Amino acid sequence: MITYVYYPGCVAQESGKELDNATKFIAEKLGINLLQMPEASCCGGGIIDGFDANLKLFINGRTLALAEKNGFDILTICNTCTLTLSEVNEEIKNNPALMKKTNAYLSKIRLKYEGNVKVKHLLYVLRDDIGLDKLKDVVVNSLNGIKVAPFYGCHILRPSEVIKFDDAENPSGFEELIKAVGGEPVSYVRRTKCCGFQTILIDEASSTSLSGNAIFEAQEQGADLMVTPCPLCHLSLDTYQNVAAKSIGKKLSLPVLHLPQLIGVALGGSYSEMGFSRHNVSLKPVMANINLK
Repeated sequence: MITYVYYPGCVAQESGKELDNATKFIAEKLGINLLQMPEASCCGGGIIDGFDANLKLFINGRTLALAEKNGFDILTICNTCTLTLSEVNEEIKNNPALMKKTNAYLSKIRLKYEGNVKVKHLLYVLRDDIGLDKLKDVVVNSLNGIKVAPFYGCHILRPSEVIKFDDAENPSGFEELIKAVGGEPVSYVRRTKCCGFQTILIDEASSTSLSGNAIFEAQEQGADLMVTPCPLCHLSLDTYQNVAAKSIGKKLSLPVLHLPQLIGVALGGSYSEMGFSRHNVSLKPVMANINLK
């Protein structure tokens, strides 16, 4: 067993519960022990620092301290949570004044952070900690013949001085995972671009055109489905897909999976166990190709 403190973020606990369930499913299959951290708070989504930088520092410093108290690194399943926690972690560890400031706050709630925690996204836990060879060994349903378009999004790659999992301009980790479960990765330019989620309430047309063009490009390259490691990207790509189609004036009909759902299918998960009925764009046509029950 390999143990992490589990930080699902907000979306996976409510509107994206299928992501949380699929993560727990593959964790059990792969021997990953997820320590719950129910007292952890929202990371702030990369937004609260514009209102109060100290609030971002303190609430995320508290989460890091809670994980350190448990003695394990943090596993995340959201790109934005990964970036926000990683930014605060880097700031605290590399700036003694901020470390002192954060611990002065944490001391009021009987916590202390010494900088011993790493923030790891599930995508790179699977690639680097579990390993591709082990993943291949436990595949039950090969995705052979399924063309999968990986959509990294931006917060799992940039800024590269903070997020150091992969090459920010030409990453390969996602493609390696897809190959490990038998799928065929689809290469397209927009796989590393922004999904537009952060601007959806400010400028819906611009936001949905970003996601729409990414979906359309993947379709044009022959993708059977798209997969993302971020629930916010999933909202843009799946929930808003009809709106995105209107924004760019193109027909869009591409199923979008969460990363652990793709892995879960390969490890024997059923249609219902993966929560596919919760998606806006139906997964039934493509899943029929691998005889998924």
